[in-house]
Amino acid sequence: MRTPSHAERARTLAAQTGDGALSTISARHDGAPFGSRALFALLDGDPVFLISTLASHTKNLLADPRASLLVAPASDTPMSDGRVTLVGTAAPTDAPAARDAFLAAHPDAAMYAGFKDFAFWRLSVSDVRYVGGFGRMSWLTPADWRAAEPDPIAPSAAGIISHMNEDHADAMALYCQVLAQRAEVTAATMTAVDRYGFEMSGQTPDGPIRIRLAYPSPVRNSAGVRQALVAMVKEARQGLTNGE
Repeated sequence: MRTPSHAERARTLAAQTGDGALSTISARHDGAPFGSRALFALLDGDPVFLISTLASHTKNLLADPRASLLVAPASDTPMSDGRVTLVGTAAPTDAPAARDAFLAAHPDAAMYAGFKDFAFWRLSVSDVRYVGGFGRMSWLTPADWRAAEPDPIAPSAAGIISHMNEDHADAMALYCQVLAQRAEVTAATMTAVDRYGFEMSGQTPDGPIRIRLAYPSPVRNSAGVRQALVAMVKEARQGLTNGE
């Protein structure tokens, strides 16, 4: 059953997050790590920043270009949720694509993008560490990182999950009982959805179990998710009828 790769999960996470912890080599503290918060956008997988020459991290980068960016969305359960660390070297860039990418992600920054003491910088990624929670982690090659696409369903995922759990609880249980062949499931809730399928937490007499189902084929948008889910619930109902 196809699931998002670690590279796809990492790119999705980074694409949905506009800020992170930028770590540089401190010129002030004899090479000690120095962390600061920075807005970023992605350009071909590389983070792009708009930073001031007055900032400590800019001074650090001018002395030593090595840096990393930790991207970790705000969460009530941060240690069990995803995060990604991008490692590389940073340099100023005057490429129009870098400017366009950053201002598309942070339009309010246009007001100071033309200031003389601000410049665009690009972190050329040479290594990537992905942690998707307990038991899901790996080092990604730069090639895999750059080739991966953010999941197109991610911007709509929260709404899809809420809708399914609030309005289609009967279908969720049916998916588990018939399509996943877990007849012991009495109720279920959707916990995740992506271009390849969705995940559920099924309630059983022995406790909750995790169930994943794949669509007949990958989808590209929320309309595709809806079509797949409708087709799957029809299949499940037909299977229930045939089973009776």
